[in-house]
Amino acid sequence: MVLMHGFPDSMHLYDRLMPHLVGRRRVVRFDFLGWGESDKPSGYPYTATNQVGDIDAVVNSLPDERVVLVAHDASGPPAIDWALRNPERVEELVILNSYYEWSMWLRRPHAIVLYSTPILNLIVRKLSLMRPDLEQRLFHYQVGSFVRDGDARAELVPRLYEQFQESRPAFWRHTSGMLGQLATRRLKARQLKHFHRPVRIIFGVSDPFLNPRLAKRFARQFPNNSLHLIENSGHYVQVDEPEQVADLITAEYRHATVSS
Repeated sequence: MVLMHGFPDSMHLYDRLMPHLVGRRRVVRFDFLGWGESDKPSGYPYTATNQVGDIDAVVNSLPDERVVLVAHDASGPPAIDWALRNPERVEELVILNSYYEWSMWLRRPHAIVLYSTPILNLIVRKLSLMRPDLEQRLFHYQVGSFVRDGDARAELVPRLYEQFQESRPAFWRHTSGMLGQLATRRLKARQLKHFHRPVRIIFGVSDPFLNPRLAKRFARQFPNNSLHLIENSGHYVQVDEPEQVADLITAEYRHATVSS
């Protein structure tokens, strides 16, 4: 089972989930290049396309012939792209509060709007370097809103921000290309109906951005899907309800579909 983070996160996003997976599956989690504790090579093209290569390197280093890919947030697009290219290597694809292509139901978090909107993002980047205190406040506000439990928020958000400070190049590059990639994937999304490996869709229902409507859209796009909407949890569903998420991603797969 390979656990993947989005942005502006790192593999610490799964700290609360890991204890509930012990003894159930062999689990690997990693930081994408440019994030967390991974190398941050200067001049590297930090794009979702290059993250497909990161996934390829991780999976090819494992002895298992098939893997369960667990994608959250911005790791959804590269994970899905990798799965489409390598269906024979995928035992199952698990999607946690994520997205793929542009949809009328997709809502960008406020901080992502600032960093992904052309021209505005240049101003915000410059301001972030001039006033790191404002950047920190924005980070704590936005990422803190993703966590329901106060103790979990107090532990996780400062840790993520500490790592984020060195991950700015990757974050800026990812967000600046986000709108273009969402648009170009509209045609590519047609391939999802031809992906017949099991897909388990698990979304926290209180996420106003990557919301239940997107989850149901995924369920209509993938032919072999199982949809689970978790109450009392939001964007960081694996932080809010780690035990329930662990039970769902390790349970026997049962096919279910959602009508349009």
